[in-house]
Amino acid sequence: MAYEAPITIKKAIDNIRKRKYVLPSIQREFVWEPDQIEKLFDSLMRNYPISTFLFWKVDKSRIKDFQFYEFLKDYHEKKAKHNTKADIGNEEDVIAILDGQQRMTSLYIALTGSHAKKLPYYSSKNENAYPKKKLYLNLLSKAKNIELEYDFRFLSKDEIENTENEFWFECSEVLNFDDLSKVMQYLMHNGLTDTSKFTNEQSTFALNTISHFFNVINQEKPISFFLEESEELDKVLQIFIRINSGGTKLSYSDLLLSIATAQWKEKDAREIIHEFVDELNKIGEGFDFNKDLVLKTCLVLGDFSDIKFKVDNFTKENMSKIEQNWDEVSRSLKIAIELISKYGYNRNSLTASNALIPIAYFIYKNDLSDKIIHSQAQEQNRKAIIEWLSRTILRGTFGGTPDAIYPVMRNFVNQHPNRFPLSEIIEHYRGKRKSISFSEDDIESILDLKYGKKNTFSALCLIYSSLNYSFKYHQDHIHPKSFFYKRKLDELGITNVKIKDEYISKFNNLSNLQLLEATTNIEKRDKPFEEWLKERYPNDNDRNNYLSLNHIKNSQSLNFNDFNDFYNQRRMTLKKLYADILNVKLKETDNTQN
Repeated sequence: MAYEAPITIKKAIDNIRKRKYVLPSIQREFVWEPDQIEKLFDSLMRNYPISTFLFWKVDKSRIKDFQFYEFLKDYHEKKAKHNTKADIGNEEDVIAILDGQQRMTSLYIALTGSHAKKLPYYSSKNENAYPKKKLYLNLLSKAKNIELEYDFRFLSKDEIENTENEFWFECSEVLNFDDLSKVMQYLMHNGLTDTSKFTNEQSTFALNTISHFFNVINQEKPISFFLEESEELDKVLQIFIRINSGGTKLSYSDLLLSIATAQWKEKDAREIIHEFVDELNKIGEGFDFNKDLVLKTCLVLGDFSDIKFKVDNFTKENMSKIEQNWDEVSRSLKIAIELISKYGYNRNSLTASNALIPIAYFIYKNDLSDKIIHSQAQEQNRKAIIEWLSRTILRGTFGGTPDAIYPVMRNFVNQHPNRFPLSEIIEHYRGKRKSISFSEDDIESILDLKYGKKNTFSALCLIYSSLNYSFKYHQDHIHPKSFFYKRKLDELGITNVKIKDEYISKFNNLSNLQLLEATTNIEKRDKPFEEWLKERYPNDNDRNNYLSLNHIKNSQSLNFNDFNDFYNQRRMTLKKLYADILNVKLKETDNTQN
């Protein structure tokens, strides 16, 4: 490996455009934020070092032996964040970037393309949530940010039009300047030398800033690099690992994906896994899975003895086995997600993605495929799975590092074919740190869960196991939320301050919540519960069935004026129900109350 003569940024950009510079498949994707790119350009303007790059020279005769990717030009957080495969001939050697991809991609986006990141508070489905922004340099004044000297910013067209006392130079134009005379022409053409429009200080600042920027990009040579010329993939991998696993620049899942991509023979791991993650996140109401879940699933379902994300596990043998198992493993994970989605879980209620892996293992080992979702014969397994998932979420079992749980789960699944081993798992962990058993105090904590909190859905799932999950269900306030405001309570004749405070403190708790079919929930909204119930179910039997399904005694008053009594009675009913489901022995006083 030799230290080569540095080159200009313009030369590097030209090499990317010509596909002379490409990205090897072992590289992760682009992750830098706009402010990081802005700081990079400020560093360049201030003559700060931007670290050395590491390039890998690939002989033209070996190009077809590897997979390469193009640099991102127009980054879009939703539509274009994955690198595309590079279509490279074999007429010339190519240079693959082993270290410095984030910096090089940042230079390329800033000087030739654009960046589109979702704005806060906008829906991801709103096209206006992703404004296209380019990098600009303010030619009239220094940056207001004390950490920066030069005012580089990613701006949209609307943001430029709404600025005053600033002149924004589109940074990509600097590549069109052949020499300093073109710089002067630009200044004169845009009136920046006209002192009737700008002060002397502003004109001088504009001249100095754009001239210096021209030199930094076109004349100076800040791209310093080492060149590795070995054609041995194993050596290149070791260099890559040494560079990237020593700090926090590359996660172990990134590394695993990189090595899988380099070592898989028939499939492109990078492309397949990224597409698969996107597919998983579209299931049901949507999820926020990442490649970590997929890669960990590959290790667990592959029955590897060590399933930790560490370099020693990334052998050719392991990677080959993962590739061979991919179709069945990925299908099992997808079905597991489809199953929990049918029960109403989504990105908001699934607080532990890794809890899906034992479910996928059970499906995989018993060759269940989608029978676990549709077959009547699998009803008991479905109920056991959802109860297990609810228990683990409520207990936080998969928080932290759950690697020690997977071998235990694998053993139980293998020892009890065709049956999800819920009872064995509960007993094994009883009294241990990862216990999924509950105490009476735990039940009290469940009953204090509030509407909309992530664990609340799991708590409701435990007591609504008999619902028809062909329908979509929402968390719903039994007595409507809109009634529990001080002004509304006054209107309803509830003026006693103490009683009013009790109403407000209780309405959002689990004892006033139910799972209700989505369309019915919309219809029910803002109606007094007693009134809505009689309209919806005029027949006494139907009304009683509804009350029974939702664990409400048909003998108790449903009038809003009796909300405190309703709440207290239902809390006691739910407490006994949870005690029965979770096998908790209540104190004598609780067992004897009506």
